[in-house]
Amino acid sequence: MNEDIDAIDLRLLEALQADASLSNQDLAARVAVSPATCLRRVKRLVDAGIIERRVALLSPDKLGAGLQALLEITLDRQGAEHLDAFEARAVQEDAVQQCWRVSPGPDFVLVVQVADMPAYHALTQRLLTQDANVRNIKAFFSVKRAKFDTRITLPAR
Repeated sequence: MNEDIDAIDLRLLEALQADASLSNQDLAARVAVSPATCLRRVKRLVDAGIIERRVALLSPDKLGAGLQALLEITLDRQGAEHLDAFEARAVQEDAVQQCWRVSPGPDFVLVVQVADMPAYHALTQRLLTQDANVRNIKAFFSVKRAKFDTRITLPAR
């Protein structure tokens, strides 16, 4: 862990993980620091890359993107250039929410979010079927989202 992070930074990070839409005034009050201190510290956390970005989490079901799948992808050739080429194509796809290069087992695990099965089929045609280097695809379709969280556990100080 970054040694420059203190207890106030950890409280800021915890509050922002719970609700990144807090105004600087509300965030400062929640963490018990002045607004100027809060603004300066958050800027430092952003500049250090500890806060990568702040986003809104949307409801896929309410926006017509109700089919989520986890895909295990195994390539035929695993040379660095082949892995890099597949990864570059995967991350360009809007439907791919997460792309993980993993070991052992498959070469990649993708989390994809699409509207329905025809959209999934179109994605697999574009990304997987047309790639002669894709040897195996194993798809797992979500039937229920029991938990979804983006927070990481922060160390106690």
